Amino acid sequence: MRFVIIGGVAAGASAAARARRLDERASITLIERGPDVSFANCGLPYFIGGEITQRDALAVQTPQTLKGLLNIDVRTSTEAVAIDRVAKRVQVRNLASGTTETLSFDKLLLAPGAVPVRPALTGVEDTRIMTLRSLQDMDRIKAAATAAQRVAIIGAGFIGLEMAEQLIRLGKQVTLVELTGQVLPPLDPLMTRLLEDELRKRRVEVLLGDSVGAFEDGSSLTCRLSSGRSVAADLVVLCIGVRPDTALARSAGLELGKRGHIRVNAFMQTSDPDIYAAGDAVEIEDFVSHEPVAVPLGGPANRQGRLVADHIFRPAGARPYPGSLGTAIVRVFDVAAGLTGWTEKRLRAAGRPFRTVTVNDNHHAGYFPGAKPILLKLLWEPESGRVLGAQVTGLGGVDKRIDVIAAAISGKLTIDELAQLELAYAPPFGSAKDIVNLAGFAACNTRDGLVTPVDSLPDDPAVQVLDVRPPPLAKAHPLPRPRVVNIPLAQLRGRLGELDRTQPVVTVCAMGKTAYFAARILAQNGFQVASLTGGIRAHFDPRSPAKLPTP
Repeated sequence: MRFVIIGGVAAGASAAARARRLDERASITLIERGPDVSFANCGLPYFIGGEITQRDALAVQTPQTLKGLLNIDVRTSTEAVAIDRVAKRVQVRNLASGTTETLSFDKLLLAPGAVPVRPALTGVEDTRIMTLRSLQDMDRIKAAATAAQRVAIIGAGFIGLEMAEQLIRLGKQVTLVELTGQVLPPLDPLMTRLLEDELRKRRVEVLLGDSVGAFEDGSSLTCRLSSGRSVAADLVVLCIGVRPDTALARSAGLELGKRGHIRVNAFMQTSDPDIYAAGDAVEIEDFVSHEPVAVPLGGPANRQGRLVADHIFRPAGARPYPGSLGTAIVRVFDVAAGLTGWTEKRLRAAGRPFRTVTVNDNHHAGYFPGAKPILLKLLWEPESGRVLGAQVTGLGGVDKRIDVIAAAISGKLTIDELAQLELAYAPPFGSAKDIVNLAGFAACNTRDGLVTPVDSLPDDPAVQVLDVRPPPLAKAHPLPRPRVVNIPLAQLRGRLGELDRTQPVVTVCAMGKTAYFAARILAQNGFQVASLTGGIRAHFDPRSPAKLPTP
């Protein structure tokens, strides 16, 4: 078996290693255009900021180690320039010498990955404007950051947020520019507020709803924004996304998707059954909707590479790729945010029916020292109750909850089953009713008509807002809304006469739980009532209790 792999890093290197373990006699050749065959690209920002101190720690494998451990012929700094599908040959060119060679294959894997988007803007070719994708990019940014004082980061996605964190760590003055009206655009807006608060708390200048129109050279580099504003910088890092590197696949006549990704089946085969593709360049199936999606993440790429080797070398035992959830997480100083499955924005855009709840709690038992706030948004299918997605932000335990719900979605669990999950509990680790269970309870209550959730305080002055927090807290941090009545929950049954039964009521508390209890009392006493989902704490930084939502 002659197995040729074009592209290393995650998918390609994973396929090569798995192939060798399955077949000691196969001829395995790995072609990599760059100088590094396998490296931890997710760790690049952390080396720039100094959290990772050893550059060699990012080199997962080298050509020498792959040869020694796995007997793989690795050709770095070598580019695949053409594929002859009929003759089953690949033409490759050594980038150092310029010489070309033809390699024959029985099976071919394309794992070219993706390249950073670099928009065609005036001045964009300035050497002070950089992108981050490789170890060499990392070295250039790290060297430039040493001399720079002002850094502009364009794009507040995962990489943009990580770069902002690490450059602040280096003592730089950081401006973060994002086209949309929120940071971390994949998340729903409510779930990003804590991230924005954290960025500003750490002195990152956050400019939302703005974009770069041009770059101008001078004593410093000037970013001209669409709003008319200018941002001066010594270094600019573009973090506005990636596009699939599929020119080779296109020239070979392989079928591509609408956005230029390589189309594959459940076993990662392209439109040519002897040519496979995996990683950031492919279009795969969404686990929930079964629609084609692109998920440029390291985890899926590694699993896809392994599957390719399985299907080639042990086809009877290969299991089809189940689809991707897009599970991801990011740390921004003390705050983490993660998501899995579908968001409300995606569901609305797709026209799919859904229900949602947002719950607030601590990441472990509140009475145990060190309890930190955590916010969870759950989305599910109304008819079946099947969990569709979740987002979590907080100061601790975010990864655990996202992973649990990712497993729940993979197992096609419903909100009832989520409510009954038996999760590990001890005061230092969680609560007897984990926030994942609470989300399931809240979803079941909503489905069963026990509560009507609302995502924001009403602007309508006719709506009564019932604040059931203790009076000292309500007085210290009043709600900036008309018709706010403060009645603590324990006194509510005896003070129902203070509310107008002819007008709707929205119940409010700090975390959402007490407001639900109050809503149940009012509903059973003839009031038209809704409850603020997630409580007031869902709408502001819980470490700054005076910062309440404004109209």
